Amino acid sequence: MHAVIVWWDLSGSRQTVGSLRKFLRDEAVPRFSGIEGLRLKFWISDAATDRWGAVLLWESREAAEAAVLPDLAAPLIGGPPAERHAFDVEATVEGAFALAALAGRGLALEPDGA
Repeated sequence: MHAVIVWWDLSGSRQTVGSLRKFLRDEAVPRFSGIEGLRLKFWISDAATDRWGAVLLWESREAAEAAVLPDLAAPLIGGPPAERHAFDVEATVEGAFALAALAGRGLALEPDGA
């Protein structure tokens, strides 16, 4: 498995964590659901430091390198991520949990649209 983490600094952008949550609901989440080899993608934010990002978990490095991803965030935010890191995944585990599925979870997808 292979993981990629990207972070944008929003301090020079017209976008905010709030405006990007709307973007997730309306555009980004549905477009990533059919990407071949992508096991999981979750978007992350830190409003206190004005950062926005994503973590992508791939079946393999080859799958990550071969994937054609929608280029949605960079044009909206105004540039490429400030940081991009790729890693080999040494191990995975799932703990005991109450929620049956991860898809459709998160602040941007809550009914009040936080």
